[in-house]
Amino acid sequence: MEMKKIIFLFVIIFLNMVFPQNKFVYTDGKEIKSPNGNPLLLKGINLGNWLVPEGYMFLFKHATSPRLIDEVFKELIGPSETRKFWKEFQDNYITGKDIKFIKNCGFNSVRVPFNYKLFIVEDHPEIELNRGLELLERVIKWCTDNKLFVIIDMHCAPGGQTGDNIDDSYGYPFLFESEDSQNEMASIWKRIAEKFKDEEYLAGYDLLNEPIATYFNAKKLNPLLEPVYKKVTKTIREVDNNHLIFLGGAQWDGNFDSFGKPFDDKVVYTFHLYWSDTTQNVIQKDIDLRKKYNTPIWLGESGENTNEWITSFRKLLERNNIGWCFWPYKKLESDRGVISINKPKDYDSIITFANSNRTTFDKVRKNRPDIDIVKKALKDYLKNCKFDNCKINFSYLKALGLEINKK
Repeated sequence: MEMKKIIFLFVIIFLNMVFPQNKFVYTDGKEIKSPNGNPLLLKGINLGNWLVPEGYMFLFKHATSPRLIDEVFKELIGPSETRKFWKEFQDNYITGKDIKFIKNCGFNSVRVPFNYKLFIVEDHPEIELNRGLELLERVIKWCTDNKLFVIIDMHCAPGGQTGDNIDDSYGYPFLFESEDSQNEMASIWKRIAEKFKDEEYLAGYDLLNEPIATYFNAKKLNPLLEPVYKKVTKTIREVDNNHLIFLGGAQWDGNFDSFGKPFDDKVVYTFHLYWSDTTQNVIQKDIDLRKKYNTPIWLGESGENTNEWITSFRKLLERNNIGWCFWPYKKLESDRGVISINKPKDYDSIITFANSNRTTFDKVRKNRPDIDIVKKALKDYLKNCKFDNCKINFSYLKALGLEINKK
């Protein structure tokens, strides 16, 4: 009997040497594969607005970025109450119930956009913050419990990588001309990688969301993108060789012309596409990129369109074996997402103020609504954004080819 056990153990060891088992998602030529070796077509949803608030999701026209939204709330209720609001917002907006629901809908992955300001103090980057790691740890655990893969996305980088509201910057992609900002970015990613290097349901790291907007000198800035990616990837690989690296192209994750051949053996190229035709030609350049480098491609964002468009584009992607992650999961008063938040009573007073002329202190004082009404409306918003109080957009799920598993 002992000899049989010894032989059995040797067979297991031999098989593991010949056919090694992966614990993590990996790349194999043009495909992403799950740890069991099967092809993995990622079908995901973006947890937008949670860790990177966006003005349009609050129905604001002018306060578009996180810092501008924060300024509106501080003018309405003061800095102390605003800090309390954001803490409760982060605790309520995405919870374990949301993640379980996402799994039950048939998604197999989520993308988690985050702001670097959850990790360091902007004006004192030597001061590290733990809130970002706490929130990521929370969502990764929920996803692991539900067997959902996670892609972590730096939506807002030090200095700004996009130069628009979505990166919470100051109107220019200063990241690419600032070594300090690049070092801060690399340091944050290293902290994340060191913390989560052993997480099996973490698919990988989307290093920068939509770098270098179309408003800037692409000839000057585009050649600076890949060197930043190389620098950050090198830092990540000092602590984590397990997870994929997702690299977006310049000009809204659409232009890879300045890239060389893949510099890491676990690279996935990610592109974004909104409001295009849904014909083969719109994604052909990305397919050509996949073929050229024998490397997977992945649609990291799309959506904000009609259900008919969503259906057509999603089918186009699947016909070409391209995984997808639509945008967004949750939004205020909208059918262009998985679930919708009901607008609270008197919330319109907040919208009116946010959209008003607030260029002077006098105008702020004149346009500010009653503080008690604002506090009540924000309190109701925090209640309404919880999963149990939201409305499910079944037609949107149908457009994604999904339906709720009620078991």
